[in-house]
Amino acid sequence: MDTAVARPELLLVADAVAREKSIDREEVLEAMEQAIQKAGRAKYGHEKDIRATIDRKTGDVRLSRWTEAVEAVENEETQIPVHIARKFKPDIQVGEHLVDPLPPIDFGRIAAQTAKQVIVQRVREYERKRQFEEFKDRVGEIVNGVVKRTEYGNLMVEIGRAEALLRRDELIPRESFRNGDRVRAYIYDVREEPRGPQIFLSRTHPGFLAKLFAQEVPEIYDGIIEIKAVARDPGSRAKMAVISRDSSIDPVGACVGMRGSRVQAVVQELQGEKIDIIPWSPQAATFVVNALAPAEVTKVVMDEEAGRVEVVVPDDQLSLAIGRRGQNVRLASQLTRWDIDILTEAEESERRQEEFRRRTGLFVEALDVDDVIAGLLVTEGFNTIEELAFTPPDELASIEGFDEQVAEELIRRAEQFLLRRDSELNEKRIGLGVSDEIAAIEALTPAMLVALGEKGVKTLDDLADLASDELVEIVGEANMDEATANEVIMAARAHWFEGESGAESAPADEEAAHD
Repeated sequence: MDTAVARPELLLVADAVAREKSIDREEVLEAMEQAIQKAGRAKYGHEKDIRATIDRKTGDVRLSRWTEAVEAVENEETQIPVHIARKFKPDIQVGEHLVDPLPPIDFGRIAAQTAKQVIVQRVREYERKRQFEEFKDRVGEIVNGVVKRTEYGNLMVEIGRAEALLRRDELIPRESFRNGDRVRAYIYDVREEPRGPQIFLSRTHPGFLAKLFAQEVPEIYDGIIEIKAVARDPGSRAKMAVISRDSSIDPVGACVGMRGSRVQAVVQELQGEKIDIIPWSPQAATFVVNALAPAEVTKVVMDEEAGRVEVVVPDDQLSLAIGRRGQNVRLASQLTRWDIDILTEAEESERRQEEFRRRTGLFVEALDVDDVIAGLLVTEGFNTIEELAFTPPDELASIEGFDEQVAEELIRRAEQFLLRRDSELNEKRIGLGVSDEIAAIEALTPAMLVALGEKGVKTLDDLADLASDELVEIVGEANMDEATANEVIMAARAHWFEGESGAESAPADEEAAHD
């Protein structure tokens, strides 16, 4: 018995919705099938497996009940024993379905409303899915849109068939948009959320400035010039580092353009934001000097481990190097990814003199020598008594003003000082109750052992319970790196595993004794 109902208008509706919402026609028809299916379940029972199909050519609607053939029935509404199912379909196998046609349902007002809600919901889901698929690969692009509405200062921007969010904190300070205004922004994120895909826009993102230059400068678009880094203080000032792949093309000049035409086009879009374009350099020191422009730099000292750089500038250049409210040095630090400390030549000279006096005083006190000899040692680059104690006598004797006898005497005094100091520290360590087992760990110096004791770390178990960063903090970053700290902690934990290896070997020993 054919229970199909011809509904050719369904195909016309599906075509219209597919065109209007830019959704695949098949997805719209699937949504309609689910709506009819839901109405069928409301009539014949929600527990039953009711399915609806729409013929893609004629629009015929068929409703049927599906019952699965199983060995043991767990749900009587959707399952039937296979031996009974074979009375209706002799060749049916376990897992296959009996399909019983159902008479067409007459859509009442409530059923029609339910079906409409299902179709609208599914079409909206498909529309959101299409939006996400369309925009997920467009992160990093600039889009033009129209402000649709404002919610608590945040702008909802219509970009094509989608709606995007431009938050208030992603707007350049002091700029405002009204409904209907055109806006250009940068897509920095596309996320799937419970309420649908969310497209996030920004006008303050560094990538926005970089993409604006790519639109204005053909050499960037073609890949001849590369933007290596961007740092922005939105609406106020920005720094951009560029490099040219072609030695005949000046990257800074190409970005500035004839009479500044190219850079001015970007400045106008960014509400007058001043832009410093600087040449990028693979040499970190050179890059830092370039980044601090327009200030002049006389000296750069890099500390690669700490990621810090000390920059010395002439006294009259200090305010220029720091910039208004620290803006210049802050942007330079963001651009180069180095922490930048700025000193004047006078400050650097004073600090150098203070460091010289401190080191000289250390040698005078430890070695019982006069200021002249101590000053010579510091000038030659000796920073600690340990360095002096382990220096070969002939190397020390080669210093102007020293001979072999003086060199040997200085080394002897240095060794005696270290012995006295270590002896004092060892006594202090014992007084603090730090165990000999900890003292036996080679990487720990007497000074470190005292520092551990003062923090209550007195046994191997105390030391083993520390994390590597805790140990580094106790003994000082200058004295121990994290890798060494890990080795020390593992050495302290070694006694935890001695019993386990013994327990594993015990059964084997017993077997050998029985044999």
